[in-house]
Amino acid sequence: MSGIQHPDPRKRIPNFPVKQMTILALCRICEPIAFMSIFPYVYYMIQDFNITDRPEQIPVYAGMVTSAFAFAEFSSGVAWGRLSDKVGRKPVLLTGLAGTALSMLVFGFAPNLPVALLARALGGLLNGNIGVLQTTVAEMVTVKEHQPRAYTIMPFVWCLGSILGPMLGGALAKPVDNLPQLFSPGSIWETFPYLLPNLVCTIIVSFGVLVGILFLEETHEEKKYRRDPGLETGKWLINKIATCVESKGSRHEKVIYTTGRLKHCRLWHPSLVTVETVLPFKFVGGYGLSTKEIGVVLSIQGIYSMIATVFLFPIIVRRLGALGLFRLIAISYPILYIGTPYLVLLPDELRMVGVYAVVIWKCTFSTMAYPSNAILLTNSAPSLLLLGTINGVAASTASLCRAFGPTVSGVLFTAGLSVGYSGLAWWCSALICVGGAILSLSMTDAGGRMDVDEKNEEPELGFEDHILDHNALDTAIAAAEPRGGQEDDDIMSR
Repeated sequence: MSGIQHPDPRKRIPNFPVKQMTILALCRICEPIAFMSIFPYVYYMIQDFNITDRPEQIPVYAGMVTSAFAFAEFSSGVAWGRLSDKVGRKPVLLTGLAGTALSMLVFGFAPNLPVALLARALGGLLNGNIGVLQTTVAEMVTVKEHQPRAYTIMPFVWCLGSILGPMLGGALAKPVDNLPQLFSPGSIWETFPYLLPNLVCTIIVSFGVLVGILFLEETHEEKKYRRDPGLETGKWLINKIATCVESKGSRHEKVIYTTGRLKHCRLWHPSLVTVETVLPFKFVGGYGLSTKEIGVVLSIQGIYSMIATVFLFPIIVRRLGALGLFRLIAISYPILYIGTPYLVLLPDELRMVGVYAVVIWKCTFSTMAYPSNAILLTNSAPSLLLLGTINGVAASTASLCRAFGPTVSGVLFTAGLSVGYSGLAWWCSALICVGGAILSLSMTDAGGRMDVDEKNEEPELGFEDHILDHNALDTAIAAAEPRGGQEDDDIMSR
């Protein structure tokens, strides 16, 4: 009996895969930086296309830009998931990153709306990383005890990227206007005022591709033992650097120590990052903020999301369980969406207080909604070999909602303004959430792959996907719109 009990703990609780999770996080952080960078300036980009003279129509076109990515992602998500089951996770992940880089480059050069839509659709078609990344993390973590810790890493990565992305996009958009000391009129930066943030994002994503090629290991059960020239090159580089450092060790001891500490910080920092959440505010008129100010607002929301992911989610999910937490969140969303439009009725001195209160509410619950949903999904997966396809289907379903969400909400918002009900889009969202809350009451958390064979099978992990895109879009649009819904020459000239 003692002979059986002794090896079990060793089998069930291996070391947490810190190294590979860190490398995956370095690859992952590139995408939210690129994805979130467009929201501070998308309102002004649509405006500069001169599609319409009516500012209230801009949200519709901005929603189309976001929907193009999501709809294309929906159409290709299952195919990428199946492909990852056949060829492995690493090739598909790296292809997705490369597709993101290409999409950002084309988007930066977009002279009109059709090209912008094409660029976003291209990014969605070439990127199947939502489901595949979820599968990769699931295959890295082999015991249920590691789930709470692992579930905070990828969401935290997205959140950190969602902080950096808007700041980068807001600061670098229209560089001739915002950074005249560095960028002169008449240059390419004036012809393509949104090229610079996209070019920087392309470089960042390309760095992620390089890191993945050199250091990311394959996790597919049947493909992970095949030869990987990229990984071999990465190990060769590490050995060369280590040899070089050792040969100079005695003369540069302090420098090496500092470099080691720096490397530790660089590796640890991106592994603490998350996804998600920015709140879609739609009022009669907006706050008249610049691209820089919008970037700061979105970044602050990302910071709070990051904090909520790290400190709140692990505690609450242990107390309530994934299903209990998911039901609580599902029931709270209708209340949130019904009440948000009434913030415009608050006095000016209290309005921003109300906005921040709703932001905290929304960020707290949405930060915890998608990991708990992912746990319920992945814990019921029947087999690791089908995991890519299953997560591909889930990602495609989410992408379909994201494809229609921004455009439909933009149309509803415009329709609401025309009839004097700026809360129309919010109340329609609340109605949909009521249906979701009712469905959550019939969900169960029994059975599943881990329950069948906990010793030999591996628990799946999830992470927040790009569900936040229309939320970020709505926040940016509301912030960019002139106060009172009327045109403000100072704002429109930015």
